[in-house]
Amino acid sequence: MEAVLPIMSQFPEIETCVECSAKHLRNISELFYYAQKAVLHPTAPLYDPETKQLKPACSRALTRIFRLSDQDLDHALSDEELNAFQKSCFGHPLAPQALEDVKRVVFKNVPGGVRDDRLTLDGFLFLNTLFIQRGRHETTWAILRRFGYSDALELTPDYLCPLLHVPPGCSTELNHHGYQFLQRVFEKHDQDRDGALSPQELQSLFSVFPAAPWGPELPRTVPTSAGQLSLHGYLCQWTLVTYLDVQRCLAHLGYLGYPTLCEQESQAQAITVTREKRLDQEKGQTQRSVLLCKVVGARGVGKSAFLQAFLGRSLGDARQLPDGAPVYAINTVQVKGQEKYLILCEVGADSLLSASVDAACDVACLMFDSSDPRSFIHCASVYKCHYMDGQTPCLFVSSKADLPEGVAPPGLSPAEFCRRHRLPIPSPFSCTGLAPARTDIFTRLATMATFPHLAHMELRPSSWLRGMLLAVGAAVAAVLSFSLYRVLVKSR
Repeated sequence: MEAVLPIMSQFPEIETCVECSAKHLRNISELFYYAQKAVLHPTAPLYDPETKQLKPACSRALTRIFRLSDQDLDHALSDEELNAFQKSCFGHPLAPQALEDVKRVVFKNVPGGVRDDRLTLDGFLFLNTLFIQRGRHETTWAILRRFGYSDALELTPDYLCPLLHVPPGCSTELNHHGYQFLQRVFEKHDQDRDGALSPQELQSLFSVFPAAPWGPELPRTVPTSAGQLSLHGYLCQWTLVTYLDVQRCLAHLGYLGYPTLCEQESQAQAITVTREKRLDQEKGQTQRSVLLCKVVGARGVGKSAFLQAFLGRSLGDARQLPDGAPVYAINTVQVKGQEKYLILCEVGADSLLSASVDAACDVACLMFDSSDPRSFIHCASVYKCHYMDGQTPCLFVSSKADLPEGVAPPGLSPAEFCRRHRLPIPSPFSCTGLAPARTDIFTRLATMATFPHLAHMELRPSSWLRGMLLAVGAAVAAVLSFSLYRVLVKSR
């Protein structure tokens, strides 16, 4: 040992030296213990023995863990937060005396490590440094691995993207566990309690992400108020991400610490996979709470204005938003007393006709410019190509209804086309003026998507006529029966 000690002093990366003997069976178990510890809980990724400081990657990971554990966002961990953290990582809370001993050690060694009887970030990092210096680096590794970190101090793919099977024809939605967790995250970062996240509060929420998950398109995609993101708009954005890219949603929930903070096996517990759409069509009703509507039309017919009107904005409001038309807009609508999320997806008619875009959706909104009847030709072509032989309900929308109607080209008019194909007559739409556009058209689209088998019943001219004929026939039969009865009675 005397010969080894100088070497250990010269090379601080040597963690342990064990004097053992296979012949005399001395320290054999200790040898394997320290060898296993060096592999399972290595010091090198965590600690720099020369500077006696945590390495930057370790410090960043622990800082993120601290921010996730700081539930009231006061930049310090209270006794309740420390106990919740301890229970999550090690299965049991700290005894009151042990908690006081920890804070006493930090208070003596780190200026500002304890503030108002709460453990600050500096104190939290010092504690982990102290564990490593005293040979208890398995404690720090237990914390890191509980929050999804690998030996390279990066979040593992299994943690960020757990297995979630989504069969063809099914969609993904957040369930009540997911919404409750996300609402708690919102309330945590809404420091001024005004019911909305300012840009600074959003930046605080994004601090646990490697990069901002949402870009500048957010104000044009979800409802906002005075440049701030309300809880409603925030949940709409999460719903949209879950529907369009569930793997991205799982990763975002992982960055927010969902499995650890909610004591769940993985983020997959926050997701519901809906039943296959074919089964919805057979049963005549969907159980989905998120519905997709493709808004199809030629360039310039007003698709972008239609999407912004869905978010409650007039044409003037939409012009004041940042440039860059969004592809999607999402909001909630009421369908027979139930709240549904409706996603509008803007699609150019040319792209659908070239078969480069998937036409599948829950309801199709085929939009044409009433002042330019030639734009209807694109909608009619898309309908015949993608929807005429299917079960997707369709609604033609006549935009710019405030303008004079243009001269129709030879052929069927939009109304005649709809009657021939047993479709609802075109719905007029306009978003001019200062007031937001009417929302009944969006409710109608959501209702058609929820009850696709009922979409045409009220709109077929033969339905009313058939009902009247049946009623008249029944009345005539009753009169004839009564007359025949009277004749028979008199003949007796």
